[in-house]
Amino acid sequence: MDPYKVLGVPSTASDDEVKKAYRELVRKYHPDNYHDNPLADLASEKMKEVNEAYDTINKMREGGGSYTPGSGGTGASSGSADGQKVRVAINGGDLQYAEELLKAFPVRNGEWNFLMGSLCYRKGWLDDAYRYFQSATNMEPGNSEYRQAFEFMKQGGQAYRSYGGDQPANRSNDCGGCDACDCCSALCCMNMCCCN
Repeated sequence: MDPYKVLGVPSTASDDEVKKAYRELVRKYHPDNYHDNPLADLASEKMKEVNEAYDTINKMREGGGSYTPGSGGTGASSGSADGQKVRVAINGGDLQYAEELLKAFPVRNGEWNFLMGSLCYRKGWLDDAYRYFQSATNMEPGNSEYRQAFEFMKQGGQAYRSYGGDQPANRSNDCGGCDACDCCSALCCMNMCCCN
């Protein structure tokens, strides 16, 4: 499916227009809005579709790739298929599922460390996020996404705080009202870092 159609914008839309459409859809379909609601599964599926479309558009624009309807691909690649599932789960706020996917990850490489760092950041575990981002950068020093995440954490890790309030300061709290766009892409993960 054409990612622009999923977000309801033309392919000529500016980055800001794409981001605005994405945020509106996230607010509409976020799982927190459907707690104990019979439409929760439908909203969750729509949220995954929206996240995938937004990620696809961002990758196309960053990598200069092109999208051909039905191809399901872009000109730029970012991580493994398992990693993409984790990114979608984190962006969608399904942190438990993201953690389950990471436990089953086939190898503890730079991508795994980066995604664990993104998950920890989303949970408010900033010290752990720092360590995982550092490990990812040490394993793959040429990866700009990992370096950007690590540099971000070295500067205090406060650049993409949620619009709804403060980021939790300890492990006893969950992310609360974070807007999916504001955290990841620590997902798409750190790609989203540039949202603010």
